[in-house]
Amino acid sequence: MPIRSLPSESAERPSKKRKLSATKGITSKTIAALESQLTSAVLPDSNSNSTTTLNPLVDLYTVALNVGISAADTLKAIWALYRVWVVVIDSGKMRGGKSEDENVQVVKAWLWERLNEYVELLCGLLKDEEKVLRTSSLQILFSLQKHLSTSVSTKGDPQFHISHFRKIVIALVACPPSHRTTEKENKKDGLIDTDVLDLFCDKWLCVHDDVRWFFLREIGTLLSKKDQQPHPSVPTNTLSILERLAGSSSTSSFLTSTSSLEKLVKDGKEDNEGKKGQWWVEEMGKKPPKVKKGKGADLDVDDDEEEDKMEKEDDEEDDWTKFFDEQNTNGESNTKKNNLGERIKGRKHTLTLHQSLHNTPSHRAAFTHAWLALLSRLSGYSSKNNDVDVEDIEDTKDLELAVRALNVMHRGVLPYLTRPVLVMDWIGACVDYGGTPGLLALNALYVLMTEYNLDYPSFYTRLYAFLDRDLLHVKHRARFFRLAEVFLGSTHLPLTLLASFIKRLSILSLSAPPSAIVIVIPFVWNLIKRHPGLMGMIHREWDGQRVYEDPFLPSHPNPLLTNALSSSLFELHTHTAHYHAPVSSMAKVFEGVFTRGEYAMEDFLDHGYASLFDAEVNRKIKKEPAMNMELELEIERGLGGVVLGTKKKRKREAALFGFGREREQTEGGENEEEGDDGGGDESIGRDIVTELWVF
Repeated sequence: MPIRSLPSESAERPSKKRKLSATKGITSKTIAALESQLTSAVLPDSNSNSTTTLNPLVDLYTVALNVGISAADTLKAIWALYRVWVVVIDSGKMRGGKSEDENVQVVKAWLWERLNEYVELLCGLLKDEEKVLRTSSLQILFSLQKHLSTSVSTKGDPQFHISHFRKIVIALVACPPSHRTTEKENKKDGLIDTDVLDLFCDKWLCVHDDVRWFFLREIGTLLSKKDQQPHPSVPTNTLSILERLAGSSSTSSFLTSTSSLEKLVKDGKEDNEGKKGQWWVEEMGKKPPKVKKGKGADLDVDDDEEEDKMEKEDDEEDDWTKFFDEQNTNGESNTKKNNLGERIKGRKHTLTLHQSLHNTPSHRAAFTHAWLALLSRLSGYSSKNNDVDVEDIEDTKDLELAVRALNVMHRGVLPYLTRPVLVMDWIGACVDYGGTPGLLALNALYVLMTEYNLDYPSFYTRLYAFLDRDLLHVKHRARFFRLAEVFLGSTHLPLTLLASFIKRLSILSLSAPPSAIVIVIPFVWNLIKRHPGLMGMIHREWDGQRVYEDPFLPSHPNPLLTNALSSSLFELHTHTAHYHAPVSSMAKVFEGVFTRGEYAMEDFLDHGYASLFDAEVNRKIKKEPAMNMELELEIERGLGGVVLGTKKKRKREAALFGFGREREQTEGGENEEEGDDGGGDESIGRDIVTELWVF
C-alpha cells in the first residue's frame, strides 16, 4: 500500500510563522532520521543491523507536540508519524489474537496508547490557526480510519473501526482546542471552521455511504445521552453539518426507498444514471449476506421481498382498528397471530452492521434518530418549556438554531424521516412561539397537514395571530404570503374568517413600506375574486354626516368574531393618494369594474426598495413633466466677473439698503439714449430649468 510523502515545496505554506524556542535545533533532518529508525524497526532488513525498538515513537511525538517549532515543522512531524503508523498497522502489530504471549500484549497495549495520543493531537489540530494543519489533520484521521478498519476486517466479516471514528465525530462537533494555541485563543466560540466543514462534507459525508451512516448513528447517540450535558458547541456544529447534508443532492438518493442504493449494493453495479456506490472502507461495499426471514429461520429472503414485507408491516402498524381487536387470554389476536412487534424487533436485531449499511430503511432510521436528538437539545422551543419567558429564550442560542433548522425542515428533513409526525410537537411549539420561528414553521406545518394528515387545532386562529405590525417588515413575508394564499384559497372557508384576514392586512398596510403594499393589494384582490361575498366591504355606503364607527374588533384573537364582514376597506382607498405612483395606480383597481382576472402573486412577492427604485429609474417617460418656468435675469459685468440676478431682486435690495440708485439711474439714462431698438440692453431671458432638467 503506498505511503503518502511529505508535501512538496509548492504546497500550501503556513501563513504565520512562530518564533523558535530553545529547541530550534530540531530540523527536518531530525524528523526524517526518527522516521527512518521507526520504519526499519517495524520492517527490519535482514542485511542491516537496525534495532527493533519502537521507542523513537515517543521522540517523534514529542517533536510534533512541541509548541516551540514552526507550523511547517509540525506539519512534517505529523505526516512522518502518519507514515510510521500506516506501516505499523498494516504489518499486523496492532491486531489482537487469542493465544499471545504476555509480552506481546504489553507491547500492543503500549502501541495503542501511543496511537491514541497521536489521534488526540490530530483532533486538537482541527482548531489550529493554520489552515494547512487543520485540513491535513482531518485527512490523516480519515486515512487512519481506513487502515484501522481494514486491519480488523476479515474475508467474510468486514468491520468499521467504530472507536476511532467516534473520536473523529467528537472532534468535529466539540472542537477541542489545539495545543499550539494560547489560553486566550482557547476561549473562542468553539465552532467548526469553514474549511474543515467543507472538506468533511464534500469529501466524506455527502459521498461515502458508510461514513454517512456511522456519523448519523454516532451523533444521535451523543446527543441522546441524558445523563450528561454535551459541549455547548455540539448542537451548533451538529446543525451546521446536518444542514449541509439536508441541502445536498445526495440526500434524496440514499434516503428514499426509490433510490438507487439497493441497486448499487448488488455487486457494485451501476444504476440507470450511471452512478456507483462509494464506500470509504472498501470492504464495507461488498455484498452482504441475505437477510434472514425471521429469528432462527434457515431460509433466506431476497431484498425486494424483504422491502415488500416491511412496507406491508408498516401499513399494518398504522392500522388503528387493530387496537380494538379482541384478544385471547394469552394476549394473541383472534384474527391473526399478533407477533408483529416481535418480528419487527427480530428483524432489527438480526441485521449486522454490514447489512444495515446496505439497507435503505436503516439509513432513514439513523437520519431520523440524529434529527430527533438534535431537536431535543433546542429546549427553548420544546413543548415542556412553553412557559419560558421570551426574553430568556432570545438570550440563548436556541432561537438562532431553531430558525436555521426550520429553514431546511420542510424540504430537506421531513421527506426523509421514517415518521415525519414525530416532529409535530416541536414544530407546533415553534408555531405557537410566533415571530420569525413561527413564520418558518408554517412551511413544515403545511407539509405535515397536507401530506401526513396532521390535524392542527385552531390553525386559522394561530395563522391570524401572525398578522402583527412586524409581518410586513420582516424578510420572510414572501414565504408567509405564499402559504397564506394556499391556506385561504379554499372556497369552503367562511366569509367572516376571510374578512378578518383582509381587514387586518388593510390596517397593517397603512404603516407598511411600498414594497409590502404592492403585495397586500393583489393578495386582497385575489381573495375577493375567489369569494364574491366580500364585495360588500368595498361598496360600503356612508352618508357622510355622522362620524363613522368601524365595527371591526382589531384586538379580538378569534377571526370568526371580529365583525370584519360589516366593516369596509377604506384603508386601501387611502393608498390611491400614495406618494409612490405604482402603489397609487394599483390601489385604484378597486374603484373600477371587477373584470380583471387574478394577479400572479409571484410577480409581487420579491419586491423591495431596490427593485422599486430600479423599476422607477429604468421606466420610459412617454411625456416629459410640465415643469417649465421662465426667469428674467440681468447680467452685470464688473471687475469681479459676471453676476446674475433678477431686476426685482436688485430693486428690492436698493430699497432696503439705499444703494445702487445712482447706478440704476445711470443705466436707465444710457438705455434711453440708445433708443427703442434695445441694442445695448444686457438683460436677457433664459430658461434655466429646461437647461438643467436631465433624466
